[in-house]
Amino acid sequence: MIVVADTSPLNYLIQIHCDHVLPRLYRKVLVPVGVIEEWRSPKAPLSIKSWVEVTPDWSEIHPLASSAQPELGYLDRGEREAIQVAEERGARLLLIDERKGRLEAARRGLSTTGTLGVLLEAGEAGLIDLPHAYRVLIEQTTLRTSPDLNDYFLRRIRK
Repeated sequence: MIVVADTSPLNYLIQIHCDHVLPRLYRKVLVPVGVIEEWRSPKAPLSIKSWVEVTPDWSEIHPLASSAQPELGYLDRGEREAIQVAEERGARLLLIDERKGRLEAARRGLSTTGTLGVLLEAGEAGLIDLPHAYRVLIEQTTLRTSPDLNDYFLRRIRK
């Protein structure tokens, strides 16, 4: 299964020490070069900088196979490249959180899930303590969700 990750889901999973679920769920994750470049910012958390320095075996840094698509110019670089790499490689899944990026991916026929979707899948597979991971995510990162998404997620946790 080919899976491509945008910046934010991978960022949050690394920050809450849950990135270890990715190879268990998907075996290998393609990470566009643009995502890595976004993480080279001086403002990036230390955990992200460390991850970039020694990327795990289950991740593959992937450049674009063709020129950047100008019609994606309204998205951030990581989102643009994640969508384009997913299309170029025929990815089965795109990990992306941002609403505009998810809408564009859906318009192009790409299947998506975000940080919360990965956590749900990992929790259902018994790979993490889902309530604890969610609490850490909300308390220790900048992830913001809509009230509806938050309510849906909390209902799923309580199942």
